[in-house]
Amino acid sequence: MSAPLSRRGDTGTTVAEIRDRLGRLGIMPAAEPGFDPANASFDDSVDHAVRAFQQARGLTVDGIVGPQTFRRLEEARWTLGDRVLSYRPGRLVSGDDVLGLQQRLSGLGFDLGRVDGVFGPLTDHALREFQRSVGVDPDGTCGPMTFRAINRLARTMSGGGTATTLRELHALESICSGVAHKVVVIDPGHDGGDDGHGVNEAAIAGDLATRVEGRLAAIGVQVLLTRKPDSGSAADESDRAAFANDTGADLVLSLNVGSADSAIPSGCASFYFGDSAAGTGSALGRRFAEMVQEEICSRTDLTDCQSHAKTWDLLRMTRMPAVRLECGYLSSPHDARRLADPAFRDAVAEGIAAAVVRFFAPVTTEA
Repeated sequence: MSAPLSRRGDTGTTVAEIRDRLGRLGIMPAAEPGFDPANASFDDSVDHAVRAFQQARGLTVDGIVGPQTFRRLEEARWTLGDRVLSYRPGRLVSGDDVLGLQQRLSGLGFDLGRVDGVFGPLTDHALREFQRSVGVDPDGTCGPMTFRAINRLARTMSGGGTATTLRELHALESICSGVAHKVVVIDPGHDGGDDGHGVNEAAIAGDLATRVEGRLAAIGVQVLLTRKPDSGSAADESDRAAFANDTGADLVLSLNVGSADSAIPSGCASFYFGDSAAGTGSALGRRFAEMVQEEICSRTDLTDCQSHAKTWDLLRMTRMPAVRLECGYLSSPHDARRLADPAFRDAVAEGIAAAVVRFFAPVTTEA
């Protein structure tokens, strides 16, 4: 089932489905007998439950059930053993049961890349390796026999994020060899607000992307854009993540400008993949997020809103370090005025390019 945008004040069967899923997760009371789905109301209790779920899952906490929140509600209903799991190219299976499988395989020492709850090719490879090691048919299908073997061997294992983090940090040696010949995907935002003077996210982010592309190309970096700078539309996050994966990029940077109902929010923030509830995340994504945050804030007067872990699709579904950068708010008079200045955008682009150079620079150790 696909869900339209649902929020406080809405009624109907879609709201009933949302209430049911929140009830099954124990976030709100289950529906009483005789409850009529057609009259289900998105009231304060549902709003509070949705926000609690979003907070726990590393999503944007806005109380609105859009495609990402609805999909994560669907994923949360599965526990390991509820269904047969396998790799399906073009239609990847995701859910808490996949996350549980990945955590156990990683805890047993099998390398499946990032523990993210998405059954991709690396999870398929790790599962087949596990099956071979325990004498189960290595067909890449996690069915009853494989479940029993995993439960037998992994009873004392938990987590899996630590092993993944260690592998990521070990990869620093190969990643940090200089910027030459690296592939960086830049994803210009396209759906932010307007400051009332024709300045919008698509224009600002597109201009920033062009400035960053020019600086990086000059030092030997291959830059790929998820949309043309002068285009105001783009594919959804999962498709942009697939684009980055298919190109074999070394780094993904999403450039965005925020907007809020209030003029108070302002400043620069960066986000990387991290799921505190599952204990997983991208160590390299966090490393770059902190670098780019530092470089931009040292060159501009934007408020430093720091780096934060999130589970947005673009961050979660990319196989390489990915960071989403919020370069100010168009709803803030100060930020909007600064972002409208080409010289200011030049300073932001310079900071981003400097962070990319730092990220790929060879790691040196003191004697």
